[in-house]
Amino acid sequence: YDVVRLTQLYEQARWAILLEDIDCTEEEMMLFGALQYHISKVSQSEPQLLSSSAAMDDLESALQSLEVKMEGESSSASEMLENMTAPELNDYLKIFRPKRLTLKGYKQYWFKFQDTSISYFKSKEESIGEPIQQINLKGCEVAPDVNMAAQKFLIRLLIPAPEGMNEVYLRCENEQQYAQWMAACRLASKGKSLADSSYQSEIQSIHSFLAMQKTNSGSHGNAAASDESINTHSLVSPRYHKKYKAKQLTPRILDAYQNIAQFSLTEAVMRFLQIWQALPDFGLSYVVVRFKGSRKDEVLGIAPNRLIRIDLGVGDVVKTWRYNNMKQWNVNWDIKQMAIEFEGNVNIAFSCVTADCKIVHEFIGGYIFMSTRSREKSDTLNAELFHKLTGGHEAL
Repeated sequence: YDVVRLTQLYEQARWAILLEDIDCTEEEMMLFGALQYHISKVSQSEPQLLSSSAAMDDLESALQSLEVKMEGESSSASEMLENMTAPELNDYLKIFRPKRLTLKGYKQYWFKFQDTSISYFKSKEESIGEPIQQINLKGCEVAPDVNMAAQKFLIRLLIPAPEGMNEVYLRCENEQQYAQWMAACRLASKGKSLADSSYQSEIQSIHSFLAMQKTNSGSHGNAAASDESINTHSLVSPRYHKKYKAKQLTPRILDAYQNIAQFSLTEAVMRFLQIWQALPDFGLSYVVVRFKGSRKDEVLGIAPNRLIRIDLGVGDVVKTWRYNNMKQWNVNWDIKQMAIEFEGNVNIAFSCVTADCKIVHEFIGGYIFMSTRSREKSDTLNAELFHKLTGGHEAL
């Protein structure tokens, strides 16, 4: 809620992107560069902005709209909503499965989105009967693959399966269709249906994100000519300096800048943080572990709402477990092993190779504690619960 913390978060986000700790697309990098350029420009011309009460009000409203990433247990009210008949999405989309040889390239089907599942049929006329396939998206990974300039709107889904994760790509025709289906997929991955109150705001945030990525062809000529002083090295990561010359990067950053030039300082910082938090790899920490019964080292990714098992050799996601399905976790401090029990009689155990298991335990406990917090300013910090969840007791 305060300016200092906002500035700290911005610096953390900025360096994570510049040092390539977190991956983003080329379009996103240009937008991050433009926002940084705008933020440094505005903060130089209006240094007093953040101390004014108007800016604090601005910050309050911006914080209210900032999406909360942590998903707690569903309340009884939302469960009641789930049981009511939820709205549906129906449309022609194209699907592609990289790992199945039967489908070469994208194939068009009639898709139906209901509750947390998508079903597809050969055509609209056949949608009364049995679908070709029904895919439940609860617990899946959803990532965008969008290029506004090329009008490419892809939704990448990683769906949990007994043998690992199945990869599916959905191709949307236009921005409107993409925003609706992407919002639906994101909600479904958290176990929420289209009836959820956050569906419309999710669509809006996707639209505003896409609007910032639109290029204004022809409009950047004057801007580039009048601003030769732009230091691209401090705005984009080294990868793009190897790929492009500074004079190629400058017009692209200034082009992206056209879409955000009207933002206030606080608004620009908040947008930077929102886009950073929306990146597929946001909030992931990695530890090399050895799962019980396995002969090889694997990677455990720890995210704010889930644990991810990753193949160390090829980097593929093998399995995902969500915290809201977790029943309990224990640490054996003698043999440095963690055991976790999930709903549905799923038990996993592993020892940590590259970090102390206490760190993994603190991450899980901390994230679960965060999910119990409300967004209200009046929500007092339950220090006892925090220490209980993150402390653990070392063996004497």
